[in-house]
Amino acid sequence: MPPSSSSLSGLIDQVSTIVVGKREQVTLAVICLLASGHLLIEDVPGVGKTTLSHALARSLGLQFARVQFTSDLLPSDLIGVSVYERQQDRFVFHPGPVFSQVLLADEINRAGPRTQSALLEAMEERQVSVDGVTRALPSPFFVIATQNPGEQLGTHPLPESQLDRFAMRLSLGYPAPAAERALLAGEDRREVLQHLPPVMSLSEWQQWQTRVHDVHVSGSLLDYLQALLAATRDGQWCAQGLSPRAGLSLLRLARARALVSGRGHVSPEDIQQLWVPAVAHRLTPLPRSGRSAAAQARALLEAVPLP
Repeated sequence: MPPSSSSLSGLIDQVSTIVVGKREQVTLAVICLLASGHLLIEDVPGVGKTTLSHALARSLGLQFARVQFTSDLLPSDLIGVSVYERQQDRFVFHPGPVFSQVLLADEINRAGPRTQSALLEAMEERQVSVDGVTRALPSPFFVIATQNPGEQLGTHPLPESQLDRFAMRLSLGYPAPAAERALLAGEDRREVLQHLPPVMSLSEWQQWQTRVHDVHVSGSLLDYLQALLAATRDGQWCAQGLSPRAGLSLLRLARARALVSGRGHVSPEDIQQLWVPAVAHRLTPLPRSGRSAAAQARALLEAVPLP
């Protein structure tokens, strides 16, 4: 029996009661996870990045682990390590926090490149290799990473290869006055999180993920997507164009957005609304543009007509 469409809206509703005044960002985060993508949340400390991650995990009833990334964090702290146990007369692998269904990599850009790169295999292949043995990660497996702005002390820029593994990048921003008043006057969100019930079962969530692949994509929509991808590669907008992986990721996100919107087909609006959060972190504008990556992505989108 297919899952009820009310369960997705119920998921968004519940998380929005925790992350107040950020329904658009909550919806985008749900779309990202529904498309089996990893999520990067970039903003200043204290605006709810960690709270959003925890609320999503609890609302889906998924196993959650949080790792605070620091300059001295080692790859073994994340993946795990084999320890010799005398009683068994052999090395026994002790899994690290990456062996969870939702891994919160908190302030990921405060760790060094070696530790950041330890996530690459996990994010791409849903597995890790330790001591010559490949171990599968739980299913589903999501990485929700938070990072502070690059100008803050103690941060390291993520390499392009790792940024490309994130399906989407979001920014929460400061709350509106009414939302902030509700936060100040309401119950501590950490207490509310402890009692947050799952809104759907694991099997129901997996059914939703399967249904994403069944959303129809027309030939004209693919023409539009290819025109956008080609524009990033023509040398007029960006130093380096989007990869085929980025195009496939954007298409999965568009299918997921259509499903959340109650449609069985992808529309140009799905591509347009997802374009900036899905591709801006992958683009480097030409210096002469004088624009940020997000502004350049928006300008490119406006310049490419519908077929």
